Amino acid sequence: MFADPPSRSGLRVLGVDPGLTRCGLGVVDLVGGGRVRYVAATTVRSDASTVIGDRLVLLEHGIEEYLDAHRPDAVAVERVFSQHNVRTVMGTAQAGAVAILAASRRGLPVALHTPSEVKAAVTGSGRAGKEQVGLMVTRLLRLAEVPKPADTADALALAICHAWRAPVSARRADALAAAMPR
Repeated sequence: MFADPPSRSGLRVLGVDPGLTRCGLGVVDLVGGGRVRYVAATTVRSDASTVIGDRLVLLEHGIEEYLDAHRPDAVAVERVFSQHNVRTVMGTAQAGAVAILAASRRGLPVALHTPSEVKAAVTGSGRAGKEQVGLMVTRLLRLAEVPKPADTADALALAICHAWRAPVSARRADALAAAMPR
């Protein structure tokens, strides 16, 4: 879509919208004043007729390449939620586990965010549709067009959500640790 910005500052987050057929990957930097900057985005694809092990290996390679190329400080993965289609849930969970494993091998912190958390963070409403999320990602990252497919826009939304929540979570954890008796 766009090239890596020339310099890096602040927190860099890889967002992962897990899926076996399409797995969205999006990288953003948190820069001054809570602004986010686009770094990169893609979708790793696999054919549904390919055996599951090969699909997971393909996904792992795609995630590993992105981790190598963009060197994030943290990884945000969409938390699997209950769906009516068990096969879809299983594939999403397997793809998410690959992302968690790849990040954990490198010692990167991994956060799981629900779809409603992500939607609320980027649009203000936990019930926003994919179109709204795509439009807000486009505005927040000052992109010329909505990232396609939607999996890519969702991965960028996950990265934005985590970039905004991580500093608050870190301050809360520090405050709780300081309040604990020694």
